[in-house]
Formats: sequence, structure tokens, C-alpha cells
Amino acid sequence: MSRKPYRSLACLFLLLAFGGTAYAADVRIAVAANFTDTTRELIAAFGEATGLEAVASYGSTGKLYAQIDNGAPFDVFLAADSLRPELLEKNGQGVAGTRFTYARGKLALWSPVPGTFDDPKVWLESGEFARLAIANPKTAPYGFAAQEVLTKMGLWDALQDRLVRGDSIAQTFQFVATTNAQSGFVALSQVRSWDDKGGSLWMIPQADYSPINQQAILLARSEKNDAAHQWLEFLRGDKARGIIESFGYETDH
Repeated sequence: MSRKPYRSLACLFLLLAFGGTAYAADVRIAVAANFTDTTRELIAAFGEATGLEAVASYGSTGKLYAQIDNGAPFDVFLAADSLRPELLEKNGQGVAGTRFTYARGKLALWSPVPGTFDDPKVWLESGEFARLAIANPKTAPYGFAAQEVLTKMGLWDALQDRLVRGDSIAQTFQFVATTNAQSGFVALSQVRSWDDKGGSLWMIPQADYSPINQQAILLARSEKNDAAHQWLEFLRGDKARGIIESFGYETDH
């Protein structure tokens, strides 16, 4: 049986889900959940600089990729990895030559409660906690990075019964912020955006996990959308890089 009717139906549901506001915007962006707060500030700066309106939808990179594959009406994809944008470029759903790294993410172990851990490695090895939050490694690059860290420490198998997995890094952060998990592996940018600056934080050495190269790409359906091109150009500029770095990311200069 042909998949086309099912793909068309899935596309229809996605179109209805995005609603009228997205259609009124000049550029519609699919954004990895870790980049939520940063994107909100970038959108405001973009509007001031160009007079154009951008709207964003947030989620795990894997799920956003699936939505794009099913015809979701996005113009640009800001992923939390390089794999999915590269796949889109290879299969013709992304415009060749528009893919670039807009940010390099950093992983952190965090709890909003001061004194949760003094020596994070000793605390993790002790297993003296009920729940440890990570994002789903299959759909969220920060979750995959967390898996790499725990595997390198020899704790991945031992901690399976204590791990709670968020669908995205945003949900993972929520588990920790509400203390439903004693601690969790989150994006450093999320901690930087947290209103309460207290807590326990371990900035994990970047050598302990694969680089989180977050890449952007123009989607093929919007190759002639000038506003989408302007958004990507803005994202490469000094103003955007300053905002991105203020949230704890690295950028290429």
C-alpha cells in the first residue's frame, strides 16, 4: 500500500497544529529545545534589525526532523546536531550550501538545590539518588552526549533504573527544576537562563562527549523566501553571535 495518503494526512495535521499565527510570519523556524530562550532574544533582535517577523516552534531535534520529513511548514531548521541538517541536505529537503554551525553547545550536570553534590563524579558513582534526568539519547543530541559521559564513567548500565528520560532537553530541564529528579544532564544555556542562580553545577569537560555542533539549514520549500535568507544571514552576524555566546554557547568567528 502506498504511503502517500498517510503522509498527506500527517502533513494536514501538522498544518492545523501550527495555526494561523505561523502563516502570518515572514519566517517560520523549527528550533531545538535547548535553544529556546536564546531564540526568543534573537527573534526580538531580528525584528528590530529588519522589521520582519519570525516565529519558532521548539522540540527535540529528532522529532522536529520527523515533522519536517512529513511536510511541516517550516522555512529554517535550527538543530542541536549536525546529523539531521546533513541528512536534509543529502535528501534534497535542505538547500545545499546553506548549512552551517550556528552554536556549539555545552553539557552540564545541574540541580537547583545547593549542596546536592560537591564532587559530581563521586555523587554519580554513589547512586545515592532516586532519579537522574537525561534527554532521550535517540532524539535529543544532549541526551546522547549525557549517555556518552555516563558510558565513559562506566555508569550507563548501572544507573538505568534511576534514569528518567525527557522527550526533549526542555522537558529534562523541567524534571530537574521541579525537583522531580535530584539532578540531570542539561544544556548549560538553560542553567544560564534560570532565574534562581543558586544550585549545584558541574560543567562537564567537553572532551568527555562528542562536540555538540548545532547546525542551521534553509529548507528546500523556502529556497525563494527572502526573509528566511535574511534570518540565516542575521544568525551569522556579530549581533546574533553576541547573544548566542551570552547564553553559554561557543560560536565560530
